Amino acid sequence: MTGQATTVMRMRFLIIFALTAAFTFSVWVTPACGQDPADVNSKTIRVRFENDRVRVLEAILPPGSKEQVHSHPAYVIYVLAGGRYRNYAADGKITEGTFQTGDVIYRDPLTHAAENIGDKPMHFILVELKSEAASGTSARPLQREAICRNLGLPLPV
Repeated sequence: MTGQATTVMRMRFLIIFALTAAFTFSVWVTPACGQDPADVNSKTIRVRFENDRVRVLEAILPPGSKEQVHSHPAYVIYVLAGGRYRNYAADGKITEGTFQTGDVIYRDPLTHAAENIGDKPMHFILVELKSEAASGTSARPLQREAICRNLGLPLPV
């Protein structure tokens, strides 16, 4: 093989390798940026209200149902019908617990999946916070939007 042919083969290999690596990286990272709970769990979660400050979701998890992994900014949960759950955190930690009807819970931003391990449907209202409520400042970016911006990826819709 001539030197020119070897160079062409190396270039082809590098291009194919670079495209494969870029595709693999985008497939691996893009879901993390597009994990809107209302999209990936559309059978159990729906948007009830949204403005520039909050988004209100209603979630009904039948017994035995397990959500797809999704992300929330800081949010508040109001439990309309409680039950036993298993939570799968993004760091691999698995926890179990019980929500009592009438509970109100604040959570910092997180990526997770939840599973109803009880024998009755669980029903929640989730209020996702989009901005500093009383500061008068502009809305701060959601955690998943900040990650996408830092990686130069398109923002979730």
